[in-house]
Amino acid sequence: MSADLPGPGRREREARAETLVAAGPRGAPCWLSLTARDLEAAEGFYGDVLGWTFRPGGLGSTFSVAELDGVPVAGLGAMAAELAAPVAWTAYFRVDSADEAAARVRERGGTVGVGPVSYPPRGRAALVADRDGAGFGIWEGPVLAGWRVGGGGAPAWLELLTRDAFEAALFYGPVLQWAEDDPGSCVASYEDDQVVLRSGGEAVARLNSGPVEAAAEKSHERPRWLVHFRVPEVQEAQARALARGATEVPGPAGPGRAQVTLRDPQGALFTLDRPADETA
Repeated sequence: MSADLPGPGRREREARAETLVAAGPRGAPCWLSLTARDLEAAEGFYGDVLGWTFRPGGLGSTFSVAELDGVPVAGLGAMAAELAAPVAWTAYFRVDSADEAAARVRERGGTVGVGPVSYPPRGRAALVADRDGAGFGIWEGPVLAGWRVGGGGAPAWLELLTRDAFEAALFYGPVLQWAEDDPGSCVASYEDDQVVLRSGGEAVARLNSGPVEAAAEKSHERPRWLVHFRVPEVQEAQARALARGATEVPGPAGPGRAQVTLRDPQGALFTLDRPADETA
């Protein structure tokens, strides 16, 4: 990959020093990561569709950090050629101890796929799944400064599509230590048939019940965490995505929301979203 090609979707030549800060409230989303088979192609797609630029990350040449207006949005990593895992976006949640959180996942009927693994000097992480098979990550340690859900351009929010949102909350609450009586934790509440996760009073994730099946053949019909990326104009971004090889799939629809769920050319699901208060 040439480092001299200009424009969105291309890495900058110089890697910048990363500024790490303490992660936010316990149980809050703290990072997003895409594992792609072709890292350069993924950068080109999301750079064109979402206006991201890319710089080398601190984990080697097969990892980059996506930024929007200089603010970190997500990490993109190249999948090992011998792996048969699907290309997917993964949301990470902050925990005090990755090892203890992984143990809580197992105790409550979930599965631990990878880890916990150390990333010196940053922290520890694991890839896990809830009882219905929806995958997510847990992270112990500092995070990149400036990253957050809900602010600026992207990501707008996270959504769990599951069979029973209330039952899912009974799994995630103890695993991620959501608690109303602890100022250091996120708070989950049942609102309008959804479980809404709030960090510092701001909604950062929602758990929604829907027609999903763990054994479904198609990934968009299985329980899953879905990332919503905010864009100024959904239709314009959708057109760019389709022109670059994405396909539209059935996805969630909220009242008053302009949004569309897409599968990128390598198979990862994501949603373009213009929240209700920004929709004309």
